[in-house]
Amino acid sequence: MRNRSRSVAVAGAALAALIAAASAAQAASAADCPNGGVVRFGVEPYDTAPKLVPIYEHIGKLIAQKLGCEVKIYVTTNYNAEIEAMRSGKLEAGEFGPLGYVLAHQVAKAEAVATFANADNKPDTYWASLVTWPGSGIKTVAEIRGHSFAFSDPASTSGHLFPAYGLRKAGIDPDKDIRAIYAGSHTSSFEALYNHKVEAGELNSSQLESATQRGQYKDGQFVFLWKSDPIPIDPLTVRSDLPPAFKQRLIAALQNLDLSELPEADRKIIGIKGMRTVPQTDASYNGIRALVKTLNIDLNKLS
Repeated sequence: MRNRSRSVAVAGAALAALIAAASAAQAASAADCPNGGVVRFGVEPYDTAPKLVPIYEHIGKLIAQKLGCEVKIYVTTNYNAEIEAMRSGKLEAGEFGPLGYVLAHQVAKAEAVATFANADNKPDTYWASLVTWPGSGIKTVAEIRGHSFAFSDPASTSGHLFPAYGLRKAGIDPDKDIRAIYAGSHTSSFEALYNHKVEAGELNSSQLESATQRGQYKDGQFVFLWKSDPIPIDPLTVRSDLPPAFKQRLIAALQNLDLSELPEADRKIIGIKGMRTVPQTDASYNGIRALVKTLNIDLNKLS
């Protein structure tokens, strides 16, 4: 009986030691996190905040589990607000659109380290398009000239850069030959088209899927006049001047997220076809830089 009591006591002591070690490790991990244990993660508002916030809070919890840090999600008011937040040191990490990333890399120390995977566990892509609605009278891209057109945001890849390229290929100067509006987000641009407030506009594959999920889109509702080649999907980034040890931990977490917990509808809303994140590099966005140069876009005027 004594031996049994002693064994129980030893086992209890060992368990207590394990709990203490785990608590110490967790405390050490938290101490390694910035801002008192909080990592701030920014997201550009490519869809409405009510749609994006719960999805990214779920993703934030997945990051937190790997880091041992609290992760706070900030869906910014516009694309430039996220760039400015990282430039001023108010974000440690974030997801940028490709064009926004090119600018954030230039002015805000953003470093692409990961992205969302496709079904083959390769970096995913999406596309941009120029669309109108049946009955607008527009049959070709060239016929958009002189009509109202909805872009999303000046710093948006699929909401401005590629649509502007598609227009220029047809001989249309997007700054002079159309009545352009900047709706503020892909959702707002879609709504302008959906409600016939504009005669043509941009529509990307992610917003198309999101609108389908909302029950606002069905085949034949829009006329597709032009589609882009595949575009590398948004990078997940870290601020390059983070403390080296923490930065490496954050990179490792972002590159290996298991997204299978996200409901399929949520994955469709944020435009991903795979179940995980994978490593990504800055060089993957050189095609975006080349297009910026081709269109003679001054990135400083977007910030």
